[in-house]
Amino acid sequence: MSDIPLNVLSLIALMPIGIVMIFLVILRWPAKKAMPLAYVATVAIALVVWKTPSVQVVAASIHGIVTACNLLFIVFGAILLLNTLKACGYIQAIRQGFVDISPDRRVQAVIIAWLFGAFIEGAAGFGAPAAIAAPLLVAIGFPAMAAVVVALIIQSTPVSFGAVGTPILVGVNTGLSGQPEVLVLVEKLGMSYEAYLHLIGATVATIHGLVGSFVPLAMVAIMTKFFGKNRSFREGLAIWKFALFAGVAFTIPSVLLARFLGPEFPSLLGALVGLCVVVPVTRKGLFQPKRIWSFPMESEWEAEWQGEVKIDIHDHAGNVSKGELFKAWSPYLMVAALLALTRTMSSVKGFITSDAVTFAWTDIFGSGIATKTQPLYLPGFIFLVTVCLCYGIFRMNGEQIKRSWKESGHTLLGAASALLFAVPMVQVFINSRSENLAQMPIVLADGVSVLFGSLWPLIAPSIGAMGAFVAGSNTISNMLFSFFQFSMAQEIGATEHIVVALQAVGGAAGNMICVHNVVFASATVGLLGREGSVIRKTLLPMIGYAVLAGGIGLVLLHGFGPNIGSVVVVGIGCFLVWLIVQGIKAERAERD
Repeated sequence: MSDIPLNVLSLIALMPIGIVMIFLVILRWPAKKAMPLAYVATVAIALVVWKTPSVQVVAASIHGIVTACNLLFIVFGAILLLNTLKACGYIQAIRQGFVDISPDRRVQAVIIAWLFGAFIEGAAGFGAPAAIAAPLLVAIGFPAMAAVVVALIIQSTPVSFGAVGTPILVGVNTGLSGQPEVLVLVEKLGMSYEAYLHLIGATVATIHGLVGSFVPLAMVAIMTKFFGKNRSFREGLAIWKFALFAGVAFTIPSVLLARFLGPEFPSLLGALVGLCVVVPVTRKGLFQPKRIWSFPMESEWEAEWQGEVKIDIHDHAGNVSKGELFKAWSPYLMVAALLALTRTMSSVKGFITSDAVTFAWTDIFGSGIATKTQPLYLPGFIFLVTVCLCYGIFRMNGEQIKRSWKESGHTLLGAASALLFAVPMVQVFINSRSENLAQMPIVLADGVSVLFGSLWPLIAPSIGAMGAFVAGSNTISNMLFSFFQFSMAQEIGATEHIVVALQAVGGAAGNMICVHNVVFASATVGLLGREGSVIRKTLLPMIGYAVLAGGIGLVLLHGFGPNIGSVVVVGIGCFLVWLIVQGIKAERAERD
């Protein structure tokens, strides 16, 4: 153990995160400048303070570069698909199709980002919802920054069950499996380890259901506040009935699926059920606003809102036929189908993840750190396959194809400079273990635990969020902290599976501000350099999500009564009721 006091070590471990927040969020440096600085600082702390072997730092950096290349592959595929649709002109049909469902931008954001995005999250993970939803929103006329912010806010509720349950089945499972304390508890409870993991997943879904049902309402309120002509929260709150309806249309099936089927299906099938319910209801005009809300004219948009990806939007002449609309949507339907197929059909998944098509380095320089890439399994490959099919479906000529590849390559170069430092920085941070010290995130969490004691469940989701912020993944956050959270629960006498569930919920919420996801989503719409401004807009909903989840956790543990959990839940509940009241007033104003 190091001679340096724990509180000092915790502050030092906080420095990489602090540098990112100060330079990226507060000073608004572009990620391509802030992340190299954060990487250098993290390496210096690992080598000088943590005494991490240099070979381990190098190996972690190599693993980070490989991971960054995987992300860049996904970014390129997403951008290429958008540019392909733009080049052949079918973006206009997609836009008109959404106008035919509802011309209101608030409604469109809920359907595309919340429901369709949740479905993609359930099928693929990997940040694919932002890579698909953000460009699609830009394609139908959203400002680039509004599209990114909306796409990131929904990267919360569905994330714990993304990629067919990976954050639970791989993340939590890896953190807990084989631990003697866990096995003793499972035996004492008289259940199998698999049943205990299922219990954790069901608890995660319940907490997400209680918090996540309000995400669509928060999302549209933030959108109208930051990107509306009147800069008003109330214009978003005015569609409270539709937003809450869309929220529970996903969360209720999600909770039921988690309890009765397991972690693989809550996001994938829950979102599909939500889409099947919400879209027909929207077409019938139920729960719809009386006044149509839209962004200001494009000529009035602030420069900060606009990305380099430009799409000429004009009204489609008349209604789009069902055949034309299906043809326009066919690339995204193919992406969704191929993602679901490759994640759920064992024979297909087995082939595309087999050793024959996996490039792995199992022990980099003897450090114990491994890295791998499975190009056929990555969503980027699905995008490329779909793009190739588009050439035949839309009968594209050589000039159209050349233009789409050139524009996509230009956007990719901008993302590379940020991700090739951001991801290695994260890998050094989480692989900084030495003979005397645990990894920096664990030391940081240890320091925080001293401050909270028996109130730990209140802060448990924030630890998960911190893990996702730095690691870029709910799965990795769960790997890092699940057993730590389990141990903390035993130390304070709390029910273990509830505290571990709070970890998974917080890890999902942290995806809203995760640097990887922000750079990733920004790159797909040409918004690089403004990552800090995006995080400033998604930070508040992330904090609210984590705090409310923590309060619910305390109530689940101790019941309603004179305790902090009840105060937090009642306080935030009153705030939500006040918001709905404001929405009712705004709805009446729109009707008048």
